[in-house]
Amino acid sequence: MTPADLSRTVLHAVRRAVDEDALRAPVPARVRVERTRPGGSGDYACAVALQLAGPAALPALEVARILRERVAAEPGVGRVEITGPGFLSFTLDAPAAGDRTVLAAVREQGLAYGHGDALRDEIHQFHHAREVRAAVTAQTVRRLLTAQGARVRTSCAEPPDPDWARLGVTVDAHGTPPVPLTGIRPVPAGATAGELLERLGPDAARWGLLRAAGHDRAALGPELLVQGEANPLFRVRYAHARARALTRGAAALGFTAEAAPYGESSTEPAARGASPAANTEPAARGASPAANTEPAARGASPAANTEPAATTAYDAAARPLLDLIADHPGVLLAGARHRAPDRVARQLEAVAHAFFDFHDSCPPLPAGDEKPSAAHRARLAIAEAAGTVLAGGLSLLGIRAPEHL
Repeated sequence: MTPADLSRTVLHAVRRAVDEDALRAPVPARVRVERTRPGGSGDYACAVALQLAGPAALPALEVARILRERVAAEPGVGRVEITGPGFLSFTLDAPAAGDRTVLAAVREQGLAYGHGDALRDEIHQFHHAREVRAAVTAQTVRRLLTAQGARVRTSCAEPPDPDWARLGVTVDAHGTPPVPLTGIRPVPAGATAGELLERLGPDAARWGLLRAAGHDRAALGPELLVQGEANPLFRVRYAHARARALTRGAAALGFTAEAAPYGESSTEPAARGASPAANTEPAARGASPAANTEPAARGASPAANTEPAATTAYDAAARPLLDLIADHPGVLLAGARHRAPDRVARQLEAVAHAFFDFHDSCPPLPAGDEKPSAAHRARLAIAEAAGTVLAGGLSLLGIRAPEHL
């Protein structure tokens, strides 16, 4: 069960309670669930009972009890607890089953994973100044809202800069609009679309304009072109390229991904030995790919790594990446609602970081004389899902995701 699934499940429980006259309150348009904070209980938490207590004229704890019995019976929900003044805390069923559901959703939906119709009833028109950062932000917010089902139109105060088209920006009209898009800090004087394209190119320019929150200064220096780990854009795009390289390497070795339970085998190898002959793609992250000809795998031979502790290491490396993949739809929806492309950019950075941690701890391709196993197929499924999330997120930001870097 993904966070979006859980949100719908809780909303369904509210509707049932209202329909059954157990709760007399308006049904909210949506219900927000969040990952439990450190020290909290369960996997996710929700404050909907506190939200409904006033309209229902009931204590929040009573509303929480009404909803708990209805949510607890739903498939995929292991346990529901009431904490504090009326928070609902959810523990989902065995994570392996939920992980397979998430990975299957990514495989099925592809680059559209995380898109939805939560905002299908909304219509927006955004008006922006004749300034490159405002134009790129408005166009990206439009992409995010459209991906959630909204209808969006953009307009500019004056005829658009002809160079905006090379940055992927289109404007529906110009003139006086009903809804200005505010809070976007302009770039320094002289940093026009043409100048940014000549100096940085379209991908780095868009990342620089979108990565910072709208009210913060956009970083548009030469660091955006650095081919190394210090550059977040390079790290995100290289993680995507590396994920695609793993798929090619697996095909050369004669196996494909399979979304098996990520920690089901007690002999899960933690081998980090020599790279297989087919795995010739670079995995280093600190320098230009041309310099990264050494294999990322390192450590003892597979024969020495058959202790149960290997599964623990695998769990520790896989869990953060799987959680980020599951959270991706919620991040896209939040980015759309808050007009905040920077949230999507930061999510992609987190996915890339977790991908490399997972890849380095538990290589998806067999090493040395190892034969491809169910564990490798499961690892590859996670890596491929991460690559898909990275490509889809970059696409919404209007940035290319190369297969090779």
